[in-house]
Amino acid sequence: MPAVFATATPAHATDTTPDTRASTAAPARGADRGPDTQAAYLADRLRENPVHVTDQLPREVPRSTAPDFARLAKRTGVPTYVLVLPMMSSTEGDQLLGAVHDRLGRDGLYVLIEGTDVARATAYGVRAPAESAVTVTVYELAYDAGALASFERFVEVIAQGEKKAAARAEAARETYRDNEPAEAYIGPSDRRNQSFLTGILLTGVPLSILLLAAYARRGRTGKPALRLIVPGLALLSAAAIALTAPVVFDETRSSAARPPTPAEMSARVERVAAGLKQDPVYADPESPRVLDARQLDRLHERIRDFRRSDGGGPVYVSLVPQTPESESAGDADLFAAAVHAKVGEDGVYVVADPDDGTIDVLNHGLRLDSSHLSFDLPDSLTLGDSRADEADDHLLGERLDRLMTFLDETPRTDRPQSEPAPAAAPRAADEHTLPALYSTDFWPGLIVGAFAALLLTGVAAGATWIIRGLLRRRSPVPESFDRMPFTAPTAPSTSYLRRTAYNELIALSAEFDPEDHARDRERLDAALLLVGGDPGRARRPGMDPTTLVAVIVLARAGRAALTGRPSKLCCGVNPLHGPAEHRHHVRVTAEGNRRRLLPVCAPCHDTAVAEPGGIPDRLLKLPDPALGNTRLPYYDITDSPLTAVPDGIGRLVDRVRGAAGVH
Repeated sequence: MPAVFATATPAHATDTTPDTRASTAAPARGADRGPDTQAAYLADRLRENPVHVTDQLPREVPRSTAPDFARLAKRTGVPTYVLVLPMMSSTEGDQLLGAVHDRLGRDGLYVLIEGTDVARATAYGVRAPAESAVTVTVYELAYDAGALASFERFVEVIAQGEKKAAARAEAARETYRDNEPAEAYIGPSDRRNQSFLTGILLTGVPLSILLLAAYARRGRTGKPALRLIVPGLALLSAAAIALTAPVVFDETRSSAARPPTPAEMSARVERVAAGLKQDPVYADPESPRVLDARQLDRLHERIRDFRRSDGGGPVYVSLVPQTPESESAGDADLFAAAVHAKVGEDGVYVVADPDDGTIDVLNHGLRLDSSHLSFDLPDSLTLGDSRADEADDHLLGERLDRLMTFLDETPRTDRPQSEPAPAAAPRAADEHTLPALYSTDFWPGLIVGAFAALLLTGVAAGATWIIRGLLRRRSPVPESFDRMPFTAPTAPSTSYLRRTAYNELIALSAEFDPEDHARDRERLDAALLLVGGDPGRARRPGMDPTTLVAVIVLARAGRAALTGRPSKLCCGVNPLHGPAEHRHHVRVTAEGNRRRLLPVCAPCHDTAVAEPGGIPDRLLKLPDPALGNTRLPYYDITDSPLTAVPDGIGRLVDRVRGAAGVH
């Protein structure tokens, strides 16, 4: 174990209480300006503990993570010093590690973690592939992997040695040169998408099963036991989706950030407040100095003069960076209000950010026109101008001096005024917690899922209709006997009857062998008599629907005999259903209880037994020319050979032969 860790006491490794030493380390009047003061402060922190975690990033890297960084650092095999600080410029970061090493006077591996990334590392007096390790963490890890994961990968590469680390760094560059690694965490928008998809599936899938099954079963009457299968399957799919979705979408957090404690959330405010109680100008010791001795003396003098002026009072200046990861989530108004509450004294609270150069001014309890402070402050003072943007110190000394002049000229009021209380920052405990899966867009997803199921059913029905039409036109192969009772229409169009009659005649003629099936020749002959011996005539205009149905019935009866299913009966409810096995008394009118003994196919028999009132809707109805094409049950149409269908195929053959004068 490196000696640097052997000398660190447990208290140093686990202490997460607010660090008030910064207030004494902040520069007083005449303090040095530049990175040396910052480096001296950080060197003192590393002298006490080789891992220093700032108190300015509690939302992303709370100070309680220091022991975890220390545990990982031991794996490098060399003395390792870790600084976890807010983001800074590349020049500042490069200079900082060297300055801290010079101040600390100890050789080892120095690592700078900015926010959540290992930004820089330099080895002083030890052999460690620092540059390769930094390269690997930059290329191999997703940007949201988190500070601990980034440092763990860094340590892993350091432990591999220089040769393997260099090879791994080169491989990482080649692999991820154009494509970054996938994000390690999802955000709230991704969770809303997951919730939306879950809602769609939870209603869309079960409802699609029910609707598609209903469409497939249209016109059928199945057994009661079979009717329970589809609802059961739909219910089972809904339960499976509801139970599986939380397993598939199991993310609970949107980042690797560890929830901070209340003490960690208030540490920086307490540090700044303690410093302001000693000196009205507090410069963050972890940041580069932006005020030189002359500017600092000048600012103190202006603050004293304002305090003694008519309607004036205390002015507290905090030179502290405002980052989204801080306790106030980067809100300067919220930070100033929190510092005011800790200082416990009214005054003008100024928050000057040494990183971006912005200045925020808030009046808490002085007789100053707050609207003048809010709306009349020039942008060149609060935001800076092009000169300020180009300067390393953002000309904060010059701009703060102008601010004091502005305060001197601010109109006084009869009564003290204060800024309204700012909105609270997001709760740190909830900030990185994803919403529950069954919330947010889950509810709209349920509605969209229902519409999607309806749309899918409509598309499936349309596609089925189109495909069946194309198949019928391209292929003369007729439907199987098992499907006929479910697909045959009850009010067929003439085009359907023409197409079906032609297909059935062609199929029977192709399969028929006169030598082996002489007995069944009469069914084919009778069908050909109806079309004048030409199957193609069935497709041409001129034949009435009743004749076409008779052709279909005779051709199907012949095919049934050829396929080993000979039957003397055809379904009397709808002859287009094909062969029947026995007769049954069925209700043939929707009103009243008129019954008739008819041959029935198996599905019609099931309907007659389970739902007698459903038979009238299954009857084949054809147009009667004598009544202006009004559709009637096929057996009620006068002068039609179909009136013989209820009496069997043989009677139909005799009726056709007799009408044609064939004996």
